[in-house]
Amino acid sequence: MNREKDNLQALGHKTEYSTDYAPEVLETFENMHPEGDYWVEFLCPEFTTLCPITGQPDFAEIVIRYIPDHKMVESKSLKLYLFSFRNHGDFHEDCVNIIMKDLIKTMQPRYIEVVGLFTPRGGIAIHPYVNYGIPGTKYEEMAKHRMMNYKL
Repeated sequence: MNREKDNLQALGHKTEYSTDYAPEVLETFENMHPEGDYWVEFLCPEFTTLCPITGQPDFAEIVIRYIPDHKMVESKSLKLYLFSFRNHGDFHEDCVNIIMKDLIKTMQPRYIEVVGLFTPRGGIAIHPYVNYGIPGTKYEEMAKHRMMNYKL
């Protein structure tokens, strides 16, 4: 990977943490193998956000799986992005939808899915799932199939 060519700012530099939601920190690099499909999976076990009503912290493992097209998300920028939710208030379902939409906007994957495995609060665990496939392609059909057959 050529960092100058991909214009990566976070990788290899001192880490600056945003104090609020910061989609602008997401960075991409060129997929060196766009000729075929393959999975990329990120497990982020230390995700934290705030309940928008109570201000209490919510904890989760965020699972991101995608099939890249021409761009891929750079992992340090993803870490900084996910960290930016720490002082941001959103419901669990909103978090996974926002994460997916920001990643679609940033890298235009062929297919992506995001799962939030939120720690129980008040005796109830919430595990929202969202996915997307490029419209009019086999990836859209894949998204429909995976949604209709989703099991944790």
